[in-house]
Amino acid sequence: MCCTYADRVAFPDEVLTDEEEVVLHLHPHWKTAIRPALVAMLALATTAFAWVMLPQNTGGFLAFAVVAGIMGYYGIRYGVGPLVAWRCTHYVVTDERILLQDGVIARERRDLPLNRINDHLLTQSLLDRLFGCGTLTIDSIGDQAAVLTAVPHAHQLQTALYELIEQAPNDDEDDEETDPAPTSRNRRR
Repeated sequence: MCCTYADRVAFPDEVLTDEEEVVLHLHPHWKTAIRPALVAMLALATTAFAWVMLPQNTGGFLAFAVVAGIMGYYGIRYGVGPLVAWRCTHYVVTDERILLQDGVIARERRDLPLNRINDHLLTQSLLDRLFGCGTLTIDSIGDQAAVLTAVPHAHQLQTALYELIEQAPNDDEDDEETDPAPTSRNRRR
């Protein structure tokens, strides 16, 4: 199967049921971290350049403070912030459900039971195909949809998801088995 993150750091046990096992634990593909990392490095380089190039007097220190403040804002807002959000986004596939969790301070967690999934669609751009990632859209009963963006090893995840859905017990089959058949005692004479 594809490489998982679950081998290194397990998903919190309090989220899972007793019999539930983690099949895959992924973060968005590393390509989504390229732009924020470049922004953070550019902000740091600009601040260092301003420190070296501006004169060492009161006006130079004031100009450096302005440049450092602006670059600090952009570096944190568009660099460090998205990197931390990328690291705190989890796509967890278990043998019973799909868990989507994101958020740094306030967390949002969404569960999709495997037996409620109707369809899953994989889309890939040319760049996604080169990196081996894609966007997986999962439709479930009740007009609910989940979108997993920049999923690494997207084809393998889609195949694993299909296999898990086929193995999951179906609620409709369970209901049909428990419905009693009409008996002859119910007839009137």
